[in-house]
Amino acid sequence: MFPTLNTDRLMLRELTENDALDILICFSNPDVLRFYGQSPLANQNQVKQIIRNFSMNYEEKRGIKWGIAVKGEAGIIGTIGFQEWSQEHKRADISYALIPEMWGKGYAIEAVNKVISYGFQELNLTRIGAMVFTENESSIKLLEKIGFEKEGVLKKYMYQDGVAYDTNIYSLVDPKTT
Repeated sequence: MFPTLNTDRLMLRELTENDALDILICFSNPDVLRFYGQSPLANQNQVKQIIRNFSMNYEEKRGIKWGIAVKGEAGIIGTIGFQEWSQEHKRADISYALIPEMWGKGYAIEAVNKVISYGFQELNLTRIGAMVFTENESSIKLLEKIGFEKEGVLKKYMYQDGVAYDTNIYSLVDPKTT
């Protein structure tokens, strides 16, 4: 069964095809995509296929993606999850995105903290990684505040709008394993 996670203000829940419009709004916004390394989503049918792929990735234990919902409000304000999940190597990479109207309200750090706790406690991860465009100051600040450490820079690692960008690689290691 897909895990639902709760924080004081948020519910992190399984994405369904009913979330397609909210996801399309988020991932067609140039401000969201500026540092995401992804082309804008084009239509709800494309999004519904992506949601089905998320479900398959979870079933195959390769990734998990939650919709971020504000408690008491309809719809979702973004997504968060793990990709590149390896049970064998006890690691995964985290990614997250919120619609710009929800930036600066503390929702991202609240969701990231909850997902990290879930990763270490329930998925038995030892390491959680994050790839961040070197220009993405907000995400860098968030990760460092939580305790992620910068391991290095991957030169020209990700493309956005046909331009190659350097990417910082960050990690957080489960404190129980150090």
